[in-house]
Amino acid sequence: MRLDKYICESTSLSRVSAKKALHRGGVTCNGEIVKTSGFKVTDGLVICLDGEQLSIIGPRFIMLNKPVDTICSTIDEVHPSVIGLVDVIRAEDLHIAGRLDVDTTGLVLITTDGQWSHKITSPKKECGKRYLLETAEALSPSLVEEFATGLQLNNEDGLTKPAILEILGTHQARLTITEGKYHQVKRMLAAVGNCVTKLHRESVGKIELDPALAPGEWRHLTEAEIKSVK
Repeated sequence: MRLDKYICESTSLSRVSAKKALHRGGVTCNGEIVKTSGFKVTDGLVICLDGEQLSIIGPRFIMLNKPVDTICSTIDEVHPSVIGLVDVIRAEDLHIAGRLDVDTTGLVLITTDGQWSHKITSPKKECGKRYLLETAEALSPSLVEEFATGLQLNNEDGLTKPAILEILGTHQARLTITEGKYHQVKRMLAAVGNCVTKLHRESVGKIELDPALAPGEWRHLTEAEIKSVK
């Protein structure tokens, strides 16, 4: 890899800034100053910028406990983006694998790996997402079978895929779906004459929201969590 590209892949510097660092003598290879942008970096070489050893930033996998009134977008709009809560180098490379509404809280997965996130978001993969919800009206036990059979949503051609509804109380339930239609959970409850008043995502696939994370906090995924997405 060219040295200027290696610097960019290891830091938040642009190609122009990397070349400036080279020209001023701020970059060393095995202790020797290198000023040539096209210098080839190979395995075993120790590259330092201003005395700090560099290494390529690999794919990143992050879980975040999304707080209310934040948006799953890469830029701030009316509300702040959840990306702004993740303090890492080159945060601009991150994207969100499956979004939540502004008033929905809970597990958000953030990554730089497009193929990995596709396995979560693609309808063909049928990756389950589990939500804890509260409703305005009481929940009837008969809804369990209705959700398992499939519901007709407004402006949709067919029924939703079978979903698992577990009623926890008169106005509280857990719902697991394998689709990601626009506002799907809220629309499913609306289809049975109810309204979601509170919504929290607990899991995506086999990845469970870490209970140690307060709203707005994040951590890197473990290897096991990363590999659980197949």
